[in-house]
Amino acid sequence: MSYHYLLDLALILLSTKLLGIATGKFQMPRVVGALLAGLVLGPAVLNVLSETAFLSQLSELGVIVILFTAGMGTDLRELRGAGKAGFLVALCGVMVPMLMGAGFGWLAGKIGWLPNNTLLENVFLGTVLTATSVSITVETLKELGHLDTHVGSTILAAALIDDVLGLVALTVVSSMAGDGSGLLLVLLKITLFFAFAVAAACGGIWLFRQMIARAHQKNLRRYPVFAFVLCLLLAYCAEEFFGVADIIGAFAAGLVVACTPKADYIRSKFEPLSYLLLTPVFFAGIGIKVELPRLNGSLVAFSLLLLAVAILSKVIGCGLGARLCGFDRAECLQVGAGMACRGEVALIVANRGLSMGVLSQAMMTPVVITVVGCAVLTPVLLKLCFSGREKGAAASGTLADRYHRAEQLELMSDEMLGKKNSAKGQNAR
Repeated sequence: MSYHYLLDLALILLSTKLLGIATGKFQMPRVVGALLAGLVLGPAVLNVLSETAFLSQLSELGVIVILFTAGMGTDLRELRGAGKAGFLVALCGVMVPMLMGAGFGWLAGKIGWLPNNTLLENVFLGTVLTATSVSITVETLKELGHLDTHVGSTILAAALIDDVLGLVALTVVSSMAGDGSGLLLVLLKITLFFAFAVAAACGGIWLFRQMIARAHQKNLRRYPVFAFVLCLLLAYCAEEFFGVADIIGAFAAGLVVACTPKADYIRSKFEPLSYLLLTPVFFAGIGIKVELPRLNGSLVAFSLLLLAVAILSKVIGCGLGARLCGFDRAECLQVGAGMACRGEVALIVANRGLSMGVLSQAMMTPVVITVVGCAVLTPVLLKLCFSGREKGAAASGTLADRYHRAEQLELMSDEMLGKKNSAKGQNAR
Protein backbone atom coordinates (compact mmCIF):
# COMPACT_ATOMS: atom_id res chain seq x y z
CA MET A 1 0.00 0.00 0.00
CA SER A 2 1.33 3.40 -0.98
CA TYR A 3 1.14 6.24 1.52
CA HIS A 4 1.89 8.96 -1.04
CA TYR A 5 -1.68 10.19 -0.74
CA LEU A 6 -0.82 11.56 2.71
CA LEU A 7 1.83 13.82 1.18
CA ASP A 8 -0.63 14.86 -1.56
CA LEU A 9 -3.23 15.86 1.03
CA ALA A 10 -0.68 17.77 3.10
CA LEU A 11 0.47 19.74 0.04
CA ILE A 12 -3.10 20.48 -1.04
CA LEU A 13 -4.22 21.68 2.40
CA LEU A 14 -1.15 23.84 2.95
CA SER A 15 -1.10 25.42 -0.52
CA THR A 16 -4.84 26.08 -0.65
CA LYS A 17 -4.77 27.78 2.74
CA LEU A 18 -1.73 29.96 1.95
CA LEU A 19 -3.01 31.01 -1.47
CA GLY A 20 -6.52 31.44 -0.05
CA ILE A 21 -5.16 33.92 2.49
CA ALA A 22 -3.25 35.71 -0.29
CA THR A 23 -6.26 36.04 -2.58
CA GLY A 24 -8.40 37.15 0.38
CA LYS A 25 -6.11 40.14 0.86
CA PHE A 26 -6.99 41.21 -2.70
CA GLN A 27 -10.73 40.92 -1.90
CA MET A 28 -11.08 37.77 -3.97
CA PRO A 29 -12.83 34.58 -2.81
CA ARG A 30 -10.72 31.89 -1.16
CA VAL A 31 -11.88 29.46 -3.83
CA VAL A 32 -9.66 31.32 -6.32
CA GLY A 33 -6.67 30.59 -4.09
CA ALA A 34 -7.59 26.89 -3.98
CA LEU A 35 -7.86 26.84 -7.79
CA LEU A 36 -4.48 28.49 -8.15
CA ALA A 37 -2.97 25.99 -5.71
CA GLY A 38 -4.13 23.07 -7.83
CA LEU A 39 -3.02 24.84 -10.98
CA VAL A 40 0.50 25.56 -9.66
CA LEU A 41 1.07 22.14 -8.11
CA GLY A 42 -0.61 20.24 -10.94
CA PRO A 43 0.66 19.13 -14.37
CA ALA A 44 0.10 22.63 -15.79
CA VAL A 45 3.04 24.18 -13.87
CA LEU A 46 5.14 22.25 -11.33
CA ASN A 47 3.68 18.78 -11.92
CA VAL A 48 4.01 17.90 -8.24
CA LEU A 49 0.43 16.62 -7.99
CA SER A 50 -1.60 14.58 -10.44
CA GLU A 51 -5.16 13.33 -10.49
CA THR A 52 -5.54 9.97 -8.72
CA ALA A 53 -8.51 7.71 -8.03
CA PHE A 54 -8.33 8.60 -4.35
CA LEU A 55 -8.33 12.37 -4.97
CA SER A 56 -11.16 12.00 -7.51
CA GLN A 57 -13.37 10.11 -5.06
CA LEU A 58 -12.53 12.51 -2.24
CA SER A 59 -13.36 15.43 -4.55
CA GLU A 60 -16.73 13.87 -5.37
CA LEU A 61 -17.47 13.49 -1.66
CA GLY A 62 -16.36 17.10 -1.24
CA VAL A 63 -18.83 18.46 -3.78
CA ILE A 64 -21.60 16.38 -2.21
CA VAL A 65 -20.89 17.95 1.19
CA ILE A 66 -20.66 21.44 -0.37
CA LEU A 67 -24.12 21.10 -1.92
CA PHE A 68 -25.47 19.48 1.24
CA THR A 69 -24.35 22.42 3.38
CA ALA A 70 -25.69 24.81 0.72
CA GLY A 71 -29.08 23.13 1.03
CA MET A 72 -28.94 23.43 4.81
CA GLY A 73 -28.21 27.14 4.41
CA THR A 74 -31.19 27.71 2.10
CA ASP A 75 -34.17 29.01 4.03
CA LEU A 76 -37.37 28.14 2.13
CA ARG A 77 -39.17 30.97 3.91
CA GLU A 78 -36.64 33.42 2.47
CA LEU A 79 -37.23 31.93 -0.99
CA ARG A 80 -40.96 32.49 -0.63
CA GLY A 81 -40.37 36.02 0.63
CA ALA A 82 -37.90 37.01 -2.08
CA GLY A 83 -40.67 38.84 -3.92
CA LYS A 84 -41.42 39.53 -7.56
CA ALA A 85 -38.21 41.47 -8.21
CA GLY A 86 -35.96 38.73 -6.86
CA PHE A 87 -37.75 36.03 -8.84
CA LEU A 88 -37.79 37.90 -12.16
CA VAL A 89 -34.15 38.95 -11.86
CA ALA A 90 -33.15 35.37 -11.06
CA LEU A 91 -35.29 33.86 -13.83
CA CYS A 92 -33.96 36.20 -16.52
CA GLY A 93 -30.48 35.84 -15.01
CA VAL A 94 -30.62 32.09 -15.63
CA MET A 95 -32.38 31.97 -19.01
CA VAL A 96 -30.33 34.65 -20.80
CA PRO A 97 -26.88 33.29 -19.78
CA MET A 98 -27.96 29.77 -20.74
CA LEU A 99 -29.12 30.91 -24.18
CA MET A 100 -26.11 33.17 -24.76
CA GLY A 101 -23.69 30.52 -23.49
CA ALA A 102 -25.19 27.81 -25.70
CA GLY A 103 -25.24 30.20 -28.66
CA PHE A 104 -21.61 31.15 -28.08
CA GLY A 105 -20.65 27.46 -27.92
CA TRP A 106 -22.44 26.82 -31.22
CA LEU A 107 -20.70 29.82 -32.84
CA ALA A 108 -17.32 28.68 -31.51
CA GLY A 109 -17.93 25.29 -33.05
CA LYS A 110 -18.73 26.83 -36.43
CA ILE A 111 -15.55 28.95 -36.31
CA GLY A 112 -13.48 25.91 -35.40
CA TRP A 113 -12.56 26.83 -31.82
CA LEU A 114 -14.57 23.88 -30.46
CA PRO A 115 -14.26 21.14 -33.07
CA ASN A 116 -16.82 18.34 -32.97
CA ASN A 117 -18.83 20.01 -30.22
CA THR A 118 -22.40 18.81 -29.75
CA LEU A 119 -25.68 20.50 -28.92
CA LEU A 120 -25.55 18.97 -25.43
CA GLU A 121 -22.05 20.38 -24.84
CA ASN A 122 -23.24 23.84 -25.88
CA VAL A 123 -26.24 23.62 -23.54
CA PHE A 124 -23.97 22.45 -20.71
CA LEU A 125 -21.70 25.43 -21.36
CA GLY A 126 -24.73 27.68 -21.02
CA THR A 127 -25.65 25.90 -17.76
CA VAL A 128 -22.18 26.69 -16.37
CA LEU A 129 -22.87 30.41 -16.92
CA THR A 130 -26.19 30.40 -15.03
CA ALA A 131 -24.66 30.23 -11.54
CA THR A 132 -24.04 33.35 -9.44
CA SER A 133 -21.74 33.87 -6.46
CA VAL A 134 -22.50 36.97 -4.39
CA SER A 135 -19.79 36.75 -1.73
CA ILE A 136 -17.66 39.39 -3.49
CA THR A 137 -20.76 41.44 -4.33
CA VAL A 138 -21.81 41.52 -0.65
CA GLU A 139 -18.39 42.75 0.48
CA THR A 140 -18.28 45.41 -2.27
CA LEU A 141 -21.82 46.65 -1.54
CA LYS A 142 -20.98 46.85 2.17
CA GLU A 143 -17.91 48.91 1.34
CA LEU A 144 -19.98 51.23 -0.88
CA GLY A 145 -22.80 51.47 1.69
CA HIS A 146 -25.48 50.02 -0.62
CA LEU A 147 -26.02 46.55 0.83
CA ASP A 148 -29.19 47.54 2.72
CA THR A 149 -30.77 49.38 -0.22
CA HIS A 150 -33.48 48.15 -2.59
CA VAL A 151 -30.84 47.24 -5.19
CA GLY A 152 -28.75 45.32 -2.65
CA SER A 153 -31.78 43.47 -1.30
CA THR A 154 -32.87 42.52 -4.83
CA ILE A 155 -29.40 41.16 -5.66
CA LEU A 156 -29.37 38.99 -2.52
CA ALA A 157 -32.89 37.69 -3.14
CA ALA A 158 -32.15 36.94 -6.80
CA ALA A 159 -28.91 35.14 -5.93
CA LEU A 160 -30.81 32.92 -3.50
CA ILE A 161 -33.29 31.85 -6.19
CA ASP A 162 -30.60 31.80 -8.89
CA ASP A 163 -28.76 28.88 -7.29
CA VAL A 164 -31.95 26.80 -7.08
CA LEU A 165 -32.91 27.51 -10.71
CA GLY A 166 -29.36 26.76 -11.83
CA LEU A 167 -29.46 23.38 -10.10
CA VAL A 168 -32.83 22.62 -11.70
CA ALA A 169 -31.25 23.38 -15.09
CA LEU A 170 -28.32 21.12 -14.22
CA THR A 171 -30.77 18.36 -13.27
CA VAL A 172 -32.45 18.47 -16.68
CA VAL A 173 -29.24 18.75 -18.72
CA SER A 174 -27.31 16.10 -16.80
CA SER A 175 -30.29 13.72 -17.00
CA MET A 176 -30.38 14.15 -20.78
CA ALA A 177 -26.65 13.45 -20.94
CA GLY A 178 -26.84 10.36 -18.74
CA ASP A 179 -28.04 7.66 -21.10
CA GLY A 180 -29.29 9.56 -24.11
CA SER A 181 -32.96 9.13 -23.13
CA GLY A 182 -35.65 11.16 -24.79
CA LEU A 183 -36.86 14.39 -23.24
CA LEU A 184 -40.16 12.90 -22.03
CA LEU A 185 -38.39 10.03 -20.26
CA VAL A 186 -35.93 12.48 -18.71
CA LEU A 187 -38.76 14.67 -17.41
CA LEU A 188 -40.53 11.56 -16.06
CA LYS A 189 -37.39 10.52 -14.16
CA ILE A 190 -36.96 14.02 -12.76
CA THR A 191 -40.60 14.13 -11.67
CA LEU A 192 -40.25 10.74 -9.98
CA PHE A 193 -37.09 11.91 -8.24
CA PHE A 194 -38.77 15.02 -6.86
CA ALA A 195 -41.70 12.89 -5.68
CA PHE A 196 -39.21 10.57 -4.00
CA ALA A 197 -37.39 13.58 -2.47
CA VAL A 198 -40.67 14.95 -1.06
CA ALA A 199 -41.48 11.54 0.47
CA ALA A 200 -37.95 11.34 1.91
CA ALA A 201 -38.36 14.87 3.25
CA CYS A 202 -41.56 14.03 5.08
CA GLY A 203 -40.06 10.85 6.52
CA GLY A 204 -36.77 12.55 7.42
CA ILE A 205 -38.40 15.51 9.17
CA TRP A 206 -40.71 13.17 11.12
CA LEU A 207 -37.73 11.03 12.18
CA PHE A 208 -35.72 14.07 13.31
CA ARG A 209 -38.63 15.43 15.32
CA GLN A 210 -39.08 12.06 17.03
CA MET A 211 -35.38 11.94 17.95
CA ILE A 212 -35.46 15.51 19.23
CA ALA A 213 -38.55 14.86 21.34
CA ARG A 214 -36.98 11.80 22.97
CA ALA A 215 -33.69 13.58 23.58
CA HIS A 216 -35.46 16.53 25.30
CA GLN A 217 -34.09 19.18 22.89
CA LYS A 218 -30.43 18.37 23.61
CA ASN A 219 -27.75 18.90 20.98
CA LEU A 220 -26.47 15.37 20.35
CA ARG A 221 -23.98 13.97 17.87
CA ARG A 222 -26.56 11.55 16.50
CA TYR A 223 -28.22 14.38 14.56
CA PRO A 224 -25.26 15.16 12.25
CA VAL A 225 -24.67 11.41 11.74
CA PHE A 226 -28.26 10.74 10.68
CA ALA A 227 -28.23 13.89 8.53
CA PHE A 228 -25.10 12.72 6.69
CA VAL A 229 -26.64 9.26 6.18
CA LEU A 230 -29.70 10.95 4.63
CA CYS A 231 -27.40 13.04 2.39
CA LEU A 232 -25.48 10.00 1.13
CA LEU A 233 -28.62 7.93 0.57
CA LEU A 234 -30.38 10.66 -1.42
CA ALA A 235 -27.23 11.31 -3.45
CA TYR A 236 -26.92 7.59 -4.22
CA CYS A 237 -30.60 7.14 -5.12
CA ALA A 238 -30.59 10.25 -7.33
CA GLU A 239 -27.66 8.96 -9.37
CA GLU A 240 -28.42 5.24 -9.49
CA PHE A 241 -32.21 5.07 -9.76
CA PHE A 242 -33.31 8.35 -11.35
CA GLY A 243 -30.37 9.40 -13.52
CA VAL A 244 -30.15 12.72 -11.65
CA ALA A 245 -26.81 14.14 -10.50
CA ASP A 246 -25.80 12.98 -7.03
CA ILE A 247 -25.20 16.57 -5.96
CA ILE A 248 -28.91 17.32 -6.58
CA GLY A 249 -29.79 14.55 -4.13
CA ALA A 250 -27.32 16.03 -1.63
CA PHE A 251 -28.86 19.51 -2.04
CA ALA A 252 -32.35 18.05 -1.53
CA ALA A 253 -31.14 16.35 1.67
CA GLY A 254 -29.80 19.71 2.84
CA LEU A 255 -33.21 21.29 2.26
CA VAL A 256 -34.78 18.53 4.36
CA VAL A 257 -32.38 19.16 7.24
CA ALA A 258 -32.98 22.92 6.93
CA CYS A 259 -36.62 22.31 7.84
CA THR A 260 -35.72 20.65 11.16
CA PRO A 261 -35.20 22.44 14.50
CA LYS A 262 -31.56 21.27 14.64
CA ALA A 263 -30.51 22.65 11.24
CA ASP A 264 -28.07 25.24 12.61
CA TYR A 265 -26.47 22.73 14.99
CA ILE A 266 -26.04 20.12 12.23
CA ARG A 267 -24.62 22.66 9.82
CA SER A 268 -22.09 23.86 12.39
CA LYS A 269 -20.81 20.29 12.73
CA PHE A 270 -20.30 19.93 8.97
CA GLU A 271 -18.35 23.15 8.49
CA PRO A 272 -15.08 21.79 9.98
CA LEU A 273 -15.29 18.67 7.78
CA SER A 274 -15.81 20.90 4.76
CA TYR A 275 -13.11 23.53 5.22
CA LEU A 276 -10.54 21.21 6.84
CA LEU A 277 -10.49 18.62 4.07
CA LEU A 278 -13.19 18.20 1.46
CA THR A 279 -13.59 21.69 0.01
CA PRO A 280 -9.83 22.35 -0.51
CA VAL A 281 -9.40 18.96 -2.18
CA PHE A 282 -12.33 19.56 -4.53
CA PHE A 283 -11.27 23.00 -5.75
CA ALA A 284 -7.59 22.09 -5.92
CA GLY A 285 -8.63 19.05 -7.96
CA ILE A 286 -10.25 21.34 -10.53
CA GLY A 287 -7.02 23.33 -10.77
CA ILE A 288 -5.08 20.09 -11.27
CA LYS A 289 -7.27 19.28 -14.29
CA VAL A 290 -6.38 22.53 -16.08
CA GLU A 291 -3.99 22.00 -18.99
CA LEU A 292 -2.12 25.23 -19.70
CA PRO A 293 0.35 23.71 -22.21
CA ARG A 294 -2.58 23.17 -24.57
CA LEU A 295 -3.68 26.81 -24.28
CA ASN A 296 -3.21 27.86 -27.92
CA GLY A 297 -4.28 31.10 -29.58
CA SER A 298 -7.80 29.99 -30.42
CA LEU A 299 -8.39 28.72 -26.87
CA VAL A 300 -7.13 32.01 -25.41
CA ALA A 301 -9.53 33.93 -27.66
CA PHE A 302 -12.34 31.55 -26.70
CA SER A 303 -11.56 31.99 -22.97
CA LEU A 304 -11.58 35.79 -23.14
CA LEU A 305 -14.80 35.87 -25.16
CA LEU A 306 -16.40 33.38 -22.76
CA LEU A 307 -15.52 35.75 -19.92
CA ALA A 308 -17.14 38.62 -21.82
CA VAL A 309 -20.26 36.52 -22.54
CA ALA A 310 -20.44 35.49 -18.87
CA ILE A 311 -20.49 39.10 -17.69
CA LEU A 312 -22.69 40.52 -20.44
CA SER A 313 -25.27 37.73 -20.15
CA LYS A 314 -25.82 38.47 -16.46
CA VAL A 315 -25.86 42.23 -16.99
CA ILE A 316 -28.40 41.87 -19.81
CA GLY A 317 -30.51 39.11 -18.23
CA CYS A 318 -30.65 40.42 -14.66
CA GLY A 319 -30.91 44.00 -15.92
CA LEU A 320 -33.92 42.97 -18.00
CA GLY A 321 -35.56 41.36 -14.98
CA ALA A 322 -34.93 44.49 -12.93
CA ARG A 323 -36.33 46.68 -15.71
CA LEU A 324 -39.54 44.63 -15.76
CA CYS A 325 -39.88 45.39 -12.03
CA GLY A 326 -39.65 49.17 -12.50
CA PHE A 327 -35.96 49.83 -11.79
CA ASP A 328 -34.36 52.71 -13.70
CA ARG A 329 -31.46 52.14 -16.12
CA ALA A 330 -28.72 52.88 -13.62
CA GLU A 331 -30.24 50.48 -11.10
CA CYS A 332 -30.61 47.78 -13.78
CA LEU A 333 -26.88 48.05 -14.49
CA GLN A 334 -26.12 47.84 -10.78
CA VAL A 335 -28.24 44.70 -10.37
CA GLY A 336 -26.68 43.11 -13.46
CA ALA A 337 -23.14 43.89 -12.35
CA GLY A 338 -23.86 42.56 -8.86
CA MET A 339 -25.03 39.24 -10.30
CA ALA A 340 -22.10 38.84 -12.73
CA CYS A 341 -19.70 37.09 -10.36
CA ARG A 342 -19.25 33.33 -10.72
CA GLY A 343 -17.91 30.95 -8.12
CA GLU A 344 -18.14 27.47 -6.72
CA VAL A 345 -21.44 26.45 -8.36
CA ALA A 346 -20.08 27.22 -11.85
CA LEU A 347 -17.04 25.07 -11.10
CA ILE A 348 -19.24 22.29 -9.73
CA VAL A 349 -21.38 22.28 -12.88
CA ALA A 350 -18.31 22.29 -15.14
CA ASN A 351 -16.71 19.47 -13.16
CA ARG A 352 -19.94 17.51 -13.45
CA GLY A 353 -19.94 17.96 -17.22
CA LEU A 354 -16.32 16.85 -17.38
CA SER A 355 -16.96 13.70 -15.33
CA MET A 356 -19.90 12.80 -17.58
CA GLY A 357 -17.83 13.29 -20.72
CA VAL A 358 -20.08 16.11 -21.96
CA LEU A 359 -17.45 18.85 -21.58
CA SER A 360 -13.96 18.25 -22.92
CA GLN A 361 -10.85 18.42 -20.73
CA ALA A 362 -9.69 21.55 -22.55
CA MET A 363 -12.92 23.31 -21.54
CA MET A 364 -11.86 23.48 -17.89
CA THR A 365 -9.22 26.12 -18.65
CA PRO A 366 -11.71 28.67 -20.09
CA VAL A 367 -14.12 27.98 -17.22
CA VAL A 368 -11.42 28.61 -14.60
CA ILE A 369 -10.35 31.79 -16.42
CA THR A 370 -13.99 32.91 -16.47
CA VAL A 371 -14.47 32.31 -12.73
CA VAL A 372 -11.25 34.13 -11.81
CA GLY A 373 -11.95 36.93 -14.29
CA CYS A 374 -15.47 37.49 -12.96
CA ALA A 375 -14.12 37.57 -9.40
CA VAL A 376 -11.64 40.29 -10.38
CA LEU A 377 -13.95 42.37 -12.58
CA THR A 378 -17.16 42.32 -10.52
CA PRO A 379 -15.96 44.75 -7.79
CA VAL A 380 -14.60 47.08 -10.48
CA LEU A 381 -17.90 47.06 -12.38
CA LEU A 382 -19.91 47.62 -9.21
CA LYS A 383 -17.81 50.60 -8.18
CA LEU A 384 -18.22 52.10 -11.67
CA CYS A 385 -21.98 51.54 -11.60
CA PHE A 386 -22.35 53.17 -8.18
CA SER A 387 -19.90 55.98 -8.89
CA GLY A 388 -21.48 59.35 -8.13
CA ARG A 389 -24.69 57.75 -6.86
CA GLU A 390 -25.97 58.63 -3.42
CA LYS A 391 -26.99 55.85 -1.09
CA GLY A 392 -30.61 54.88 -1.66
CA ALA A 393 -33.26 54.42 0.98
CA ALA A 394 -32.87 51.30 3.07
CA ALA A 395 -35.22 48.47 2.17
CA SER A 396 -37.33 47.11 5.02
CA GLY A 397 -36.79 43.52 6.08
CA THR A 398 -33.90 42.96 3.68
CA LEU A 399 -31.91 39.78 3.29
CA ALA A 400 -28.87 41.85 4.22
CA ASP A 401 -29.99 41.49 7.84
CA ARG A 402 -28.92 37.85 7.59
CA TYR A 403 -25.34 38.84 6.72
CA HIS A 404 -25.27 41.42 9.49
CA ARG A 405 -26.48 38.82 12.01
CA ALA A 406 -23.80 36.37 10.85
CA GLU A 407 -21.11 39.03 11.38
CA GLN A 408 -22.45 39.88 14.84
CA LEU A 409 -22.54 36.21 15.85
CA GLU A 410 -18.95 35.75 14.68
CA LEU A 411 -17.81 38.81 16.65
CA MET A 412 -19.65 37.61 19.75
CA SER A 413 -18.09 34.16 19.39
CA ASP A 414 -14.59 35.65 19.11
CA GLU A 415 -15.26 37.86 22.12
CA MET A 416 -16.48 34.92 24.22
CA LEU A 417 -13.46 32.82 23.24
CA GLY A 418 -11.18 35.74 24.15
CA LYS A 419 -12.79 36.08 27.58
CA LYS A 420 -12.54 32.31 28.12
CA ASN A 421 -8.83 32.28 27.27
CA SER A 422 -8.24 35.32 29.49
CA ALA A 423 -9.99 33.59 32.39
CA LYS A 424 -7.83 30.47 31.87
CA GLY A 425 -4.70 32.60 31.94
CA GLN A 426 -5.74 34.26 35.20
CA ASN A 427 -6.52 30.90 36.81
CA ALA A 428 -3.13 29.55 35.72
CA ARG A 429 -1.43 32.42 37.57
